[in-house]
Amino acid sequence: MARKSKSLSAAVSAEIRDNFDLNKFKSKKGLDKNIKFKEQQWIPLSPAFREVTSVPGIPMGHIVLLRGHSDTGKTTAMIEAAVSAQQNGVLPVFIITEMKWNWEHAIQMGLDINIEKNKDGEITDYNGNFIYVDRETINSIEDVAVFILDLMDEQKKGNLPYDLLFLWDSIGSVPCEMSLKSNKNNNEWNAGAMSTQFGNNVNQKITLSRKESSPYTNTLVCVNKVWTLKPESPMGQPKLMNKGGYAMWFDSTFVVTFGNIMSAGTSKIKAIKDGKQVEFAKRTNLQIDKNHINGVTTRGKIVMTPHGFIMDDPNQLKQYKNDHAKDWSKVLGGMDFDVVEENEQVNDISQFEKEPE
Repeated sequence: MARKSKSLSAAVSAEIRDNFDLNKFKSKKGLDKNIKFKEQQWIPLSPAFREVTSVPGIPMGHIVLLRGHSDTGKTTAMIEAAVSAQQNGVLPVFIITEMKWNWEHAIQMGLDINIEKNKDGEITDYNGNFIYVDRETINSIEDVAVFILDLMDEQKKGNLPYDLLFLWDSIGSVPCEMSLKSNKNNNEWNAGAMSTQFGNNVNQKITLSRKESSPYTNTLVCVNKVWTLKPESPMGQPKLMNKGGYAMWFDSTFVVTFGNIMSAGTSKIKAIKDGKQVEFAKRTNLQIDKNHINGVTTRGKIVMTPHGFIMDDPNQLKQYKNDHAKDWSKVLGGMDFDVVEENEQVNDISQFEKEPE
């Protein structure tokens, strides 16, 4: 009898399924909408960056980390992204919490900026198609999060009709509110604030802008300073650690690493004459460490200059030298200078260890 009952139940269930319209059910519950993502778009970077990495540039609608030791090319990549964003109708939003920003460098790299001066010729302001904030108003991790969320709210209301490219320089340069109130820069508190404010909030809203239902696409690019964790065992490998914790690493879909593990590992390229010198380029390692967009992960060398990246190629370096020799001659006192390279390479970039996925 039990077997017969079970067979009857199965037959009834099969008939119900045969007459059931799943599409109508999803439509009734509102589950047939907002399932599509936009076609992936990129903010192009320089030809040299594209050649070394085999990717177009910065992926829109994602969390992107540019990480490495100081002076390895992170800011160069960030400014290249800002310049390209302006040229493609995306609004750059600079969040400068490390306070090493230089407007002249940004202008040199091609950022479109209107310099305002008073009647005495003194610079009074920098204006243009961008938004800029720094430590004058942003003092904590929570402040950064609130600022980003406020702009996205204004965007949603129709008050800011742009795709936004948030450029934060840098993670680890500001503490959390609890650290500020206690006058103790507690790394665990800071990492917790990053996880709460960004991992559970801001980052989710950035990635949701990739949905077709969102009229705008927003991108968050963070410069992430690093430090080296030495192995406990003599046989162990040193590991590169991200300042500010791992919340941004876990949420990022695209990570570019500059330099080496133990140090910057760059090679300084200088023009020298009679004891005077002009450092006009640096050779650095470059690696796509994480790419959850198209899976490409490559490594190579690139040359960073005050005007952006160029290929690590003798002909391109020679061309760059010829293009700017007159400018350097004003400092060196002549055009017949020597080009010297100071090699600071310490570890090969292949020693980078992958972070936990």
